[in-house]
Amino acid sequence: MKYDYLIVGAGLYGAVFAQQAMAHGKTVLVIDKRDHIGGNIYTENVEGINVHRYGAHIFHTNNQEVWSYITRFATFNRYTNSPVANYRGELYSLPFNMYTFNKMWGVITPDEAQAKIEEQKAEAHITEPRNLEEQAISLVGTDIYEKLIKGYTEKQWGRPCTELPPFIIKRLPVRLTFDNNYFNALYQGIPIGGYTAMIERLFEGAEIRLGVDYLEQKEALDALADTVVYTGSIDAYYGYRFGELQYRSVRFETELLDTANYQGNAVVNYTDRETPFTRIIEHKWFEFGKDQDGNDLPKTVISREYSSEWKSGDEPYYPVNDEKNNALYTRYKALADNEPNVIFGGRLGEYKYYDMDVVIAVALDRAKAIFGETL
Repeated sequence: MKYDYLIVGAGLYGAVFAQQAMAHGKTVLVIDKRDHIGGNIYTENVEGINVHRYGAHIFHTNNQEVWSYITRFATFNRYTNSPVANYRGELYSLPFNMYTFNKMWGVITPDEAQAKIEEQKAEAHITEPRNLEEQAISLVGTDIYEKLIKGYTEKQWGRPCTELPPFIIKRLPVRLTFDNNYFNALYQGIPIGGYTAMIERLFEGAEIRLGVDYLEQKEALDALADTVVYTGSIDAYYGYRFGELQYRSVRFETELLDTANYQGNAVVNYTDRETPFTRIIEHKWFEFGKDQDGNDLPKTVISREYSSEWKSGDEPYYPVNDEKNNALYTRYKALADNEPNVIFGGRLGEYKYYDMDVVIAVALDRAKAIFGETL
């Protein structure tokens, strides 16, 4: 059978594009080298708990169109991301807010907190931040940088903060209020029943083949469709012709524990440099510790996350968007822009760090450019 579209990668970008293509009467074949759909947002049920196998994914957006679209395929709960930072046994609220400043400095009012930040910023003699360290101190002062940012960030990126660009930390909320909501988003939550069920609904009507490595069978698979939608690594597509793009990877140690409550929160960041993992996720708290029928769950599942430099064979997670890698990506993109009948999309295909709502928006925009309207 000849298909209109071959979707390489059964993650979120591929699922949204596939849904739009099928809504416009197109035939779709989806392949993925993994044994499941959903890509990195795949969730699996363990003892009634929807476990995020590839790390925490919390949906959040201010985009009304994206929210209206994705809620056709899932009902979201009211989960609010309020992480906790653990620095050598000291617990602090994230994002940085008045609870954090009170615990750190004993300040009571927003004016006192702001004065403390300005004092430490002045002592550091920073005018125009040149790297992540200087940007962080400009935002929250030296004490919070040293305890809650430096160790965590250096574990996550495998580089000193003085060698990381300042833009990485600009996403971090700093609030002179008692607001523990990490995201400045109108809409947020977790799909009830997990992300896998949502992806299944997006793929409804598509033929799906799992355990298929596209690049190993490229010629035969290309012959099956008029157009390929490729969501794998762009440098791998071209056989690393100009060299490998760099990524950070993540390794997970996941345990099922015979206790109802391990840490009391979905996300706890370990911000000291000595603790080898960056954070512990307790998955049940993404859905309030209850099963789909509202019953309390007697067990819990936790995942420790270890950040590492990507090497061939690892899962690539975070693009290292520094000057060198962006220049290399530009060379690959020039090839991709002239590749006939191939659409490159998603985090790996476009070498960008994308939140889920942006992935959906980009996929919808690409589909709209081809099909004329969103269905």
